[in-house]
Amino acid sequence: MQWRVKPALPVAKLIGAAALPALVAIFAPEDLSRWLLAGFVAAGIVVWAVRDLVFPVRLAADAAGVTVVTGFVRRRHVPWPQIERVRVDKTSRRGRQSEVLEIDAGDAVYTFTEPQLNAMPEEVAVELNGLRGVS
Repeated sequence: MQWRVKPALPVAKLIGAAALPALVAIFAPEDLSRWLLAGFVAAGIVVWAVRDLVFPVRLAADAAGVTVVTGFVRRRHVPWPQIERVRVDKTSRRGRQSEVLEIDAGDAVYTFTEPQLNAMPEEVAVELNGLRGVS
């Protein structure tokens, strides 16, 4: 089983990267420092979007355990016996509800949102706990 970044996410990042220089052109066309800053930020967002396109899988699971993305593109395999808990943290702020999948591996907690998984965290937790043998 694999869960990947929602396809719209890298597209939105690329649109945002393209919008930055356009905003500078509109609001500060002669300010070199803003052009440089916008260029650096846009380049960072493009790299971030390319990462989502080249390495879209954020979480994978099989009978042996889970493989999670750590850092920018590094992956870590965590066997099921090392996983203490898989749960969904639900919070409500300013009228908005958010869910985050948490995989507690003892020495680290890995968190994933719905756009990172392209699935609801509650559904992923149920599937992971099923693979893990926990109800």
